[in-house]
Amino acid sequence: MANPSAAAARRRRVPGPAPSLTGPASDVHPVLRRATAPPAALDLLAKARAGLEEATVLETPNERYATAHLAALRTAAAVLAARGRPETTPRARARIRSAWEVLPEIAPELSEWSALFASGAGRRARAEAGIEGAAGSRDADDLIRDAAMFLRLVERMLNLQPVLPQPRQDAEGDRAEGDGRGGGRGGGLPDAG
Repeated sequence: MANPSAAAARRRRVPGPAPSLTGPASDVHPVLRRATAPPAALDLLAKARAGLEEATVLETPNERYATAHLAALRTAAAVLAARGRPETTPRARARIRSAWEVLPEIAPELSEWSALFASGAGRRARAEAGIEGAAGSRDADDLIRDAAMFLRLVERMLNLQPVLPQPRQDAEGDRAEGDGRGGGRGGGLPDAG
């Protein structure tokens, strides 16, 4: 067996100082990592966030439920766009499967979320069809909350900075200037003179 120090002696020595942790890294080649999700996934997440915002202002529980479920579906599609790989066999490609069925295979950590939203797919179909009482007010509120939590979780999972919720506007709209509660110039601060 060869002597390990002999192999080290045959290596070519690089002239100059050793790389420094504080100096320039001209001889260091960092591993490039994807800083963000692919554009398709980002677009789906933006549509999901917009859908959730829309769901909160819709009037009927059926509309709110269906819109929130669609937002969750778009969030799942974003994960599939970021992590999914095409099926390799023609037989597997020919079979149509729902996103909720594929999601646990691509992201096992989201299996419980997938089961939750898959269980609401029938209710969403009834709500979209306009069947009276398909979704109650409480059902819609719960789904909006769950879909928002799912969206934030996926944003973190894909290393995105989650979008923080905007402050609520009261029913009157913007506050009038000079009523002492903000909304005018100065952001609610008294006029300095």
